[in-house]
Amino acid sequence: MKLYHGSIQEVRTPKILKPSRTLDYGEGFYATTSYEQAEHWAARRLKAENVVGYVNVYSYEENNDLKKLLFKEANEEWLDFVMKNRTDRGYQHDYDVVFGPVANDRVYAAFSLYESGFIDKQTLIRELKTYTLVDQMLFHTEKALKYLNFIQAKEVRR
Repeated sequence: MKLYHGSIQEVRTPKILKPSRTLDYGEGFYATTSYEQAEHWAARRLKAENVVGYVNVYSYEENNDLKKLLFKEANEEWLDFVMKNRTDRGYQHDYDVVFGPVANDRVYAAFSLYESGFIDKQTLIRELKTYTLVDQMLFHTEKALKYLNFIQAKEVRR
C-alpha cells in the first residue's frame, strides 16, 4: 500500500511524536492514501519562512503482527473513538495502527454541535455520511513504524 505524509520537511525516518494538541486517533505518525490530502497538510503548515513543504511517500507492508483498528466509515464506534482521543487528555489506546476517516474542518464544526448538545449522536452520524471523508492511518507504536518504508519526498510550494 502506498501512503503519504505532508510536512514542512522530508521525513525519511518517521517517529512517534507527542502532539501539542489532541488528534483523532491519538499520538503517533499520521499518513493517508490520498496524495492530495497530504499535499494539503503540507501546504497548511507552510509559513512565510518556509517556501517549500513535502509530500513524503512510503510503502506500507500489510501484516498480521500488528494490533489494528480499522474504520470503514464514520459510524458510532468511530465517533466514540475520535471523541475519546480528542476530549480525554489521559486516554491511551493499545492499537499499533488505526485506519479510518479524517475528521476535517467541516467535520469539526459538526463535532462542536454534538459536543455542545445541539445535535445528538445519530444526527451527527447522518450528517457525517453526507461528507466525502478522506482517510488517515495512524502508526501508534514503534513496532508499527517498522512496516513503513520511505520511498521519496516530493516538494510542495505555496
